[in-house]
Amino acid sequence: MPIPSLHPFRPRALTLLEGASRAHLLVDIGAGLTVGVVALPLAMAFAMASGLPPGVGLVTAVVAGFLVSLFGGSSVQIGGPAGAFIVVVYGIVERHGVSGLLLSTLMAGVLLFLMGLLRLGALVRYVPVTIVIGFTNGIAVLIALSQLRDAFGLHIPGKLPADFFAQLGTLWQHAPSWNPWALLLTALCFAGLWLWPRLSSRALPLPDELLRASAVRNVTRIPAPIVALVSLTLLATLLEMPVETIGTRFGSIPSHLPAPHWPQLDWAAAKQLVTPTLTIALLGAVESLLCARVADKLAPELPRHDPNQELMAQGIANFVSPLMGGMPATGTIARTVTNIRAGARTPLAGMVHALAVLAAMLVAAPLALHVPLAVLAGLLLFVAFNMGEWHEFARLRHFTVQYRTLLVGTFVMTIVFDLTVAVELGLVMACVFFIWRMSQLFSVSPATAGEDGTQRFALYGSLFFGSVGKVESLLDDVLPQTRCVELDLHRLVQLDTSGLEALRQLHQALQRRGVVLRLLDVNSQPMSLMRRSGFAAELGEAQLVASGGARY
Repeated sequence: MPIPSLHPFRPRALTLLEGASRAHLLVDIGAGLTVGVVALPLAMAFAMASGLPPGVGLVTAVVAGFLVSLFGGSSVQIGGPAGAFIVVVYGIVERHGVSGLLLSTLMAGVLLFLMGLLRLGALVRYVPVTIVIGFTNGIAVLIALSQLRDAFGLHIPGKLPADFFAQLGTLWQHAPSWNPWALLLTALCFAGLWLWPRLSSRALPLPDELLRASAVRNVTRIPAPIVALVSLTLLATLLEMPVETIGTRFGSIPSHLPAPHWPQLDWAAAKQLVTPTLTIALLGAVESLLCARVADKLAPELPRHDPNQELMAQGIANFVSPLMGGMPATGTIARTVTNIRAGARTPLAGMVHALAVLAAMLVAAPLALHVPLAVLAGLLLFVAFNMGEWHEFARLRHFTVQYRTLLVGTFVMTIVFDLTVAVELGLVMACVFFIWRMSQLFSVSPATAGEDGTQRFALYGSLFFGSVGKVESLLDDVLPQTRCVELDLHRLVQLDTSGLEALRQLHQALQRRGVVLRLLDVNSQPMSLMRRSGFAAELGEAQLVASGGARY
């Protein structure tokens, strides 16, 4: 069997930027600036929700965002810190510290690059959609839970515990300390993020004269997160609301990129980081490729993404990001959709978005210290609300028990235990259910019982280890006067070694009775296995009959 070749390293930027016109490049620059404005508050919010300083999110948005666009396999995908990583990163920091997070992210980057190099990008698509929906909704619930502290302004010393039930207990214990001003800012932020895009989309009953006004049209083009961030920060500052801000909790935000620093390598610590590394790599691969597929649907006129090149780019980004003190990064659906709607057509937009975040760090870092944490909590609650596919729970009654068990099981395991445990258990359950369904599809049906002592059975489906019992029980249906058993295999599409062994045992049992086993119309895959294993020779070529009585 030939060894598959490695995937060539061909970043999409090299081909798309060569033939791009000046007009397209100007549009891409505008789209990149727009996405950069959206990414700025999200990067800080994701970092703080993960238990890290806001500057870590900004550094990740700059470094990883630039590298994903420069080396990626998608034309318009935007990389950076993502909400899906909040729960994972928070847990790693709690158990292994920031140094453990940096080391596991670096190792996950190597693993992601190797996955792309070895052409494993297509394998990510084999993760059942039920598992993706289950852990996505579970992560959304955990993100929302982690923001209740800042949304209600609770006075909780230190960090929230990583465990779900411990978080609930801590929040309930400190519930009497809630701050009405913080809750007001959170509610205004959430409501504003929901209403703002609907001002110009006729989703709200506004007068036509107001919608046609050029000033209204121009204002509504400003991204909603920036409007909420600026307006509510000004409101809290002018009214001197007693709420916690970025500055009061974290002190400062870096106004420059840190120098590269190689994390301390410790083999004993690295062995304990295997599970976090696999979690980051798996989640990063799934999220980035799902995001790239969404981008393909929204921009069908652009070349489809290259999954293997995209994984290699994600690997490079996650390898370099921790060297600069950053957190894990992946493809981000919200920023990618914003990029497409802004007219982006090449990876230049993603690179400009990273430079725009860098420019904001250099110029506006002191101003960000005044942003209330309650506003960022409202932003993340809105992200969690849109992230979850809640309608899938209402549709569960239309699907099988296996589908419901898989989705709800993954959802509950993600919340109560851990994302890695949830995905592992989900994949095991998916495999078990698949084996059970395939075994139910296989059948052995009696066809004819001729007067010449020949008895025929027809086999349907796939004869594999999960369905061999039906062949083993076939011997009980053979009549005493039968001298030849014919198995019609023209609808047997697949045979594995367990199924082959079941046929061999049937043949040997029939031989002891003096009965001949004959196989009719064997398809190519089962015939290939029979010949390679020697079963065809054991059975005798005369007993392998094709259509019309011809021999193979």
